[in-house]
Amino acid sequence: MPHPTVQGLQLHSVSTAYGLSVGAFAHRQGSRRPDKKEISYHAIYHHYRKWSSDGSLKRVFEQSIVSIREQVDTHHLNLDGSHAPAKKGGEAVAYQGRKKAKTSNVLPITDANGLILATTGIVAGNHNDAFELKANRCAAFKFIKRSGISIVGSYFNADAAFDTKAARRACFNHKLIPNIVENTRSRKRPKRGRKRLFNSEIYKLRFTSERTFAWIDKFRALLVRFDRKAAHFMGAHYIVYALINLRHLLADEKFQ
Repeated sequence: MPHPTVQGLQLHSVSTAYGLSVGAFAHRQGSRRPDKKEISYHAIYHHYRKWSSDGSLKRVFEQSIVSIREQVDTHHLNLDGSHAPAKKGGEAVAYQGRKKAKTSNVLPITDANGLILATTGIVAGNHNDAFELKANRCAAFKFIKRSGISIVGSYFNADAAFDTKAARRACFNHKLIPNIVENTRSRKRPKRGRKRLFNSEIYKLRFTSERTFAWIDKFRALLVRFDRKAAHFMGAHYIVYALINLRHLLADEKFQ
């Protein structure tokens, strides 16, 4: 019997016009070699593009969060971005001076265990990490709450690139504690007023997000971008995020 978690992630069935069921082969009578696989790679890419565009892969990611709700640790949340070089250009792609290449950026939010709870959309590489951060972050916080996960009182770790008034205000509005490194760039004297809250010990725990990025980078389709459509590239992220969230759950069931 399939795992109950996997049953909740089922997509709509593939059209039978492509041939036999998954894993079967069509044989000619009297032939020793298989004549044709049940589905061609053209059909695979067709369905992948369709599921990326209609939100099916995003729903798989959403269901993976619901499945691991009891394992989520929201003592602190971590936000960071990862630039992927775009070899063929496309949507949400621009030149990034630090990488010396055209890139696109995705910013996931992880919990204390490195599980991925939400993500922003794709941002062109010429923008900084805080570009349109208020809208993206508020949408991500609401996404986490819709999954039934409480984030009230959680520390929110982020580096100096996210040190903006809008970012801190968004955290306060959702009852999170912003634990953001103060940005001292182009500042000749210390900032006036009360010193902002910053817990260096909790900030060190942000390493778990770097570990998550190492897991993501194992998938070559995300390490270097070849998809021209932003929806198709984001669809691959949703698949990988679901795999990262579910791998420990499925492994525990396997060895029971």
